[in-house]
Amino acid sequence: MPDLTGRNVIITGANSGIGRAAAHALAGAGAHVVLAVRTPEKGQTAAAEMPGETEVRQLDLASLASIREFAGGWDGDIDLLINNAGVMVPPLTRTADGFELQFGTNHLGHFALTNLLLENVRGRVVTVSSTGHRMGSIDFDDLNWERKPYKAWRAYGQSKLANLLFTAELQRRLTAAGSTVLATAAHPGYASTNLQFHSQRRAFDLIGAIGNRLLAQDETGGAQPTLYAALADIPGNSFAGPGGFMEQRGAPKLVGRSSAAKDSDVARRLWDVSEELTGVRFPLAQVATH
Repeated sequence: MPDLTGRNVIITGANSGIGRAAAHALAGAGAHVVLAVRTPEKGQTAAAEMPGETEVRQLDLASLASIREFAGGWDGDIDLLINNAGVMVPPLTRTADGFELQFGTNHLGHFALTNLLLENVRGRVVTVSSTGHRMGSIDFDDLNWERKPYKAWRAYGQSKLANLLFTAELQRRLTAAGSTVLATAAHPGYASTNLQFHSQRRAFDLIGAIGNRLLAQDETGGAQPTLYAALADIPGNSFAGPGGFMEQRGAPKLVGRSSAAKDSDVARRLWDVSEELTGVRFPLAQVATH
C-alpha cells in the first residue's frame, strides 16, 4: 500500500464484507475514508475498529433522493470513489423509485452517485462487479422485470454486467472530455461475506454458509482486487480479479470479461437509458475534436 495521507476516499457499503476490508486497508494507509452506508449505526461500529481517519455518512443506493442528498452534502475533492455496495439474489423487490432492487442498487444507484460526484473526482472510480456478469444480459425491453417472470440470478447477472458496461462507457466519456480520471472495475471472486445470507431463501443461504466455510477466501482477500483496481498502475477500463483457482481466490491481477461486457453499442445505449431513468447526466463537457 502506498502512503495515502491527505487522500479522500468514499466507499459505498463499507460497513461489512469486502467494502469494510478495503476501507480498513485504505484508512490504515493514511487516507480519509468515508463509509457511505445505509445504516449509520452499523457504519459507526465498523469505523470504530479501523485505524486512521474515518467518517460515516448515510447513503441509501435504493433511493435517488438519498443519493442526491449525499452528493449535495459533499464539498471537496475525491481521490477514490469505490462503488462497492450491492445486493444479491433477493426475492423480487422494488427500490423507492420503483426499480428492480438489484438493477436499481447495483447499477442505477452507483450510476447516479458517480455522475453527481464526478466533478469532484480527481483519481479513480472503481466499481465492483462479479463473475456473475457472465450469466447476464441487458434486456432493454424489461430492465426492471415488470413483465417477464422474475429470475433472481438472471437479474443479478444483468446488474453485474451493467457495472462493467458502465465502467467502459464512463472511461470512454472521461477520455473524450480530456479528463485524467480513470474508471476501473473489480470482482472479489468467492469471498466469505454476509452478501450470501440475505436472499430470504433458506436453502440458498445454507449452501452459501457451507461454501463460505469450505471454499471461500476471507473478506480481506476478497478486497484485494478492489484495492488493485484502485491503486495499481493500470489503464482505464481495467478489470481486476483473483488470479488463482478459476478467478475465485488468490492474488489480484487483470482478468477477462464476457463478450457482452465488451459491447460498446450496448454500453452507450445503457448509459442513455440510465440517464433517462435516474434523471442524472454526465457532467463533464466533451472536448471538441477536429
